[in-house]
Amino acid sequence: MENLSAQQSLEIITSMIRMAEGNVKRNSFFFLLWGWVVVIGNLGMYILDKLNYAHPYVIWVITIPAWLFSMYKGYRMGRSQAVVTHLDRITSALWITYGICIFTIVAVGFKINYQLNPLILVITALPTLTSGILLRFKPLIMGGIFFWALGTINFFVPQDLQPLVGALAIIGGYLVPGYMLKKKDNGDV
Repeated sequence: MENLSAQQSLEIITSMIRMAEGNVKRNSFFFLLWGWVVVIGNLGMYILDKLNYAHPYVIWVITIPAWLFSMYKGYRMGRSQAVVTHLDRITSALWITYGICIFTIVAVGFKINYQLNPLILVITALPTLTSGILLRFKPLIMGGIFFWALGTINFFVPQDLQPLVGALAIIGGYLVPGYMLKKKDNGDV
């Protein structure tokens, strides 16, 4: 086995960090997909409620094909990835755990009279902020803080207006950082 010089070791470590950051940055796709799906869901629910539709929450069925497509896309991206790092595994586990938490909250939402929007926004702050820290990407860190702030505010907003606050939180927390991350991944920044 060959002994590596300090310079060679540093180059290998630097290369692995760049690969890990590149793998995570390519996931801007998920921030954009879910950003748009949830903005449409929130705005659709608000509009259906204002039209006095009996079941305005029905708009959220759009998340079913989004989940299926996300799983398919994640599987494809994982298979095409040359290197899977600890950062990739941590990020993946973080978002999978988040998804399980959201599913649980929605499934038992009747216990809290379906007052889900503020709770989901506050919980969304955690993986968003953590992803921003792992990537060292300030717009995503700010997105996580934005989720926490608007989620907290949303607890004090009338229920019929909560979807509007939710849409605003998603725009600032997912879409803006997602497009910036995509632009950075394309080398435009």
